[in-house]
Amino acid sequence: MNAIQKLLACHLRKRKMPLRFQSSDRPTVPLGSRILIDPTKVYEHNMWDHMEWSQEEEATAREKTTENSSVKVQLEDQVKYESQASKYWNNFYKIHKNKFFKDRNWLLREFPEILPVGLQTKEEKGKMSWDHVKTNATDFFSKINCPAMPEGVEACKNDSVGDFAYSQSAIRSGDRQHPKKKRGEAAKTSLFIGSHATFRILEVGCGAGNSVFPILNALKNAPETFLYCCDFASGAVELVKSHSSYSPAQCSAFVHDVCDDCLSYPFPDGILDVILLVFVLSSIHPDRMLLV
Repeated sequence: MNAIQKLLACHLRKRKMPLRFQSSDRPTVPLGSRILIDPTKVYEHNMWDHMEWSQEEEATAREKTTENSSVKVQLEDQVKYESQASKYWNNFYKIHKNKFFKDRNWLLREFPEILPVGLQTKEEKGKMSWDHVKTNATDFFSKINCPAMPEGVEACKNDSVGDFAYSQSAIRSGDRQHPKKKRGEAAKTSLFIGSHATFRILEVGCGAGNSVFPILNALKNAPETFLYCCDFASGAVELVKSHSSYSPAQCSAFVHDVCDDCLSYPFPDGILDVILLVFVLSSIHPDRMLLV
């Protein structure tokens, strides 16, 4: 653990305050304050904010990574996997269907900013009060000039988008900069799928819908919301559309390659409130990450 992490851990222990937003809607022990002190409670959460390896564990990890790196993918195979990526992902979903990954039911508990203000979800205990969500970080990240972001955060595709890149942060578009009236005016310019909505989410790389359906379950009593989801594997998109919880009235799944900047989306620019990237960037060639 480096010096910054040590200082953060010490700060959190002393003040017992969560990092990121200070909101009553957050989990009892939110991300940023999960410091493992008692090893017997290692399974209490699905992730921790720091873990110190022993020398033996570090040596084992180095050994495994060296072993893994000793076998290189041939250049011609690299080109094949890159150029025919959708083919291989389609084969993956043909074999595993929607049985490989589990639904991310933790998503909305950890990141309530994904949902519109005032929406109550089953995942939250008791009555939610979004009015007290702190927006300091939101205001910072929603600046058009896009200042340097903390590691793991993608933001500012345009002046009305807040991005969520899983690993580990969610930023919700500031309502003060992007009031519903302004978003509504953009939507009125032409009819498109989801044009009736006042709050719109896009998930890039939706796969078989492991984030889609927990979100749809939370949105089912909020008809003014709409969820777009895309994947460049047509087999994955078909799995989403054939799911019993899929509702065209509130969700649109479509095939799209986010690496191809020339492709258009089924909605105009500037109408999205949240973008999700869950386990997406790790599947994209480093040369294309900045574009994505």
